[in-house]
Amino acid sequence: MQTSVKKRVVGVDIGTIRTTLAIVDVRGNVIAHQQFATADYPEIGGYIDKLTEAIIELSEANGGYDTIRSVGISAPSGVFLSGCIENSPNLPWKGVIPLAAMLRDRLGVAVALGNDAHNTALGEKMYGAAHGMKNFIVLNLGVGLGSCFFSEGHEHQGAFGYAGEFGHTCFEENGRPCPCGLRGCLETYVASAGIAQTARELLAESTAPSKMRGVEHLDSKMITQFCDEGDELAIEVYRRTGQIFGRALATYATLVNPEAIIVTGGVSQAGEWLLKPTRESFEKHIFRNMVGKVRIMLSDLHNAERDVLGASALAWEVPEYSLFK
Repeated sequence: MQTSVKKRVVGVDIGTIRTTLAIVDVRGNVIAHQQFATADYPEIGGYIDKLTEAIIELSEANGGYDTIRSVGISAPSGVFLSGCIENSPNLPWKGVIPLAAMLRDRLGVAVALGNDAHNTALGEKMYGAAHGMKNFIVLNLGVGLGSCFFSEGHEHQGAFGYAGEFGHTCFEENGRPCPCGLRGCLETYVASAGIAQTARELLAESTAPSKMRGVEHLDSKMITQFCDEGDELAIEVYRRTGQIFGRALATYATLVNPEAIIVTGGVSQAGEWLLKPTRESFEKHIFRNMVGKVRIMLSDLHNAERDVLGASALAWEVPEYSLFK
C-alpha cells in the first residue's frame, strides 16, 4: 500500500551524441543530473543496461529510488502512442525499439517515451518562451529537424503519433540523400550536416578567400565562429540556409497560424546569422494576412535543461505504476 505521494520523476533526453538524465521535482527543479555517451552503446541491450544503471544510481544518491514516481524519455523518432523509437535515421539502433516497455520491465515504474521535438515543446510551454501561449510551433534544429505545434493549448500528435516530422518534408525533388531513405528532405539543407554540405558546395563554386577552406571536419559551430570573425563566405552559407528555412517555415505557419515559432537545438546557436535571412524569407513567402504577425524567436532555456524538463513533464502525464506496491 502506498503511504505517500511521490514528488520526483526522472527525465531522460536521448541525443545522438549523449544521453542526459535528471531527477526533477514537482516544481520543475532539477535536483541532480548526469550524462553518458549514447554512441558508446551501439547495441540496444547494452544501452538499456547502462540507462537502467544510471537512473538507479542517480536516484539512490539523491534521496533514494523509492522517491521516484515515473520516468519520461525524449528520443529522436520516439512515438508516444507506441512507446517505441521507430526507424530512427540518426540513432545507432535500427527498426522498432520498444524502449518504454523494456525500461519499465527493468525499473519497475511507469515509463513514458515521446518524440524529442514534442518533449522540447512541452518544456518550452511549461518553463520557457511558450509559457502562456496556446498556438505555437517549436523546432528542434540540430543533427536533424523535428517540430511540434500546439493548437489552442493542445499538442498535435496525429493519428499514429508521427506529426511534426518537418525535417522529412520534401524540399527538393531528387535532392540530397537523407538518412531516412528519401531524397531532398528539408533537414538535409538546414540541419547541421546540410549546412556543412552547403559550405562545401559554396567553396567549390567560389575562389573567394575563406577561413572555411582547408578545415577537414567543418561543422555549423565552426561556420558560426567564422561568421563572427567576418568571413563573407561563411555568412553566405547562413544566408542561403536562411532563405530555404524561411520559405519552409512560411508554408508551415500558413497551415497552422501560430503566434510564434521557437527555434531550439544546436544550430540555433548561430543566432542572427541564421535568423535574419530566415525572417526575411519567411515574410516574403508567408500568407499575406499573416505578414508581420508571427514571431520567430530563439529559446531562452539551455538546451540540456529544457529537454530533460520536457521529458520530466511527460513523466508526470503517464499513470503511476509500480512493481513494488
